[in-house]
Amino acid sequence: MTAPSAQFLPLIVNSQVECRALDTYIYKHIPLTQAMQAHVASLDAHGLKLTAPLAANHNHQASAFGGSLASLAMLAGWGLLWLGLEHGHGTNIVIRDMRMEFLRPVNSILNATCALPAAATWEKFTHTLARRHKSRLDLHIEIICEAATCARCTGQFVAYHHVTTDG
Repeated sequence: MTAPSAQFLPLIVNSQVECRALDTYIYKHIPLTQAMQAHVASLDAHGLKLTAPLAANHNHQASAFGGSLASLAMLAGWGLLWLGLEHGHGTNIVIRDMRMEFLRPVNSILNATCALPAAATWEKFTHTLARRHKSRLDLHIEIICEAATCARCTGQFVAYHHVTTDG
């Protein structure tokens, strides 16, 4: 594991407060999280972990619905950026591209963990965002079930500032 950016260290120290803030925000602004019963479980040196119960996210075969897995993975990546960019203040965060590989069925609680980006990657991302008002970042998310990786996802997220000019 590469060292996370210093930007994430205060967030990790205050992880309970940060997780509650993100939980509150996504429930208010992203209604799908309510239907999925998704929650922010933890933030630590490994990354941001979101969970959702199988009962609210199953398919016709009683395993996790692929769309729920993809949504939870996307939300984990988006949430990590929201936290890292000071709760998204002044910044819009969107998914640009996502690739997901499903390895095995998820038959219990859904767990999506977005890995913290390496310090150099985060610094380049934030520097570009400050300079160009737009930046892209690839994030890696895993769906873990019963200690096994059940799906892997790479999402390219874009953050951008609204730039206004007085004319």
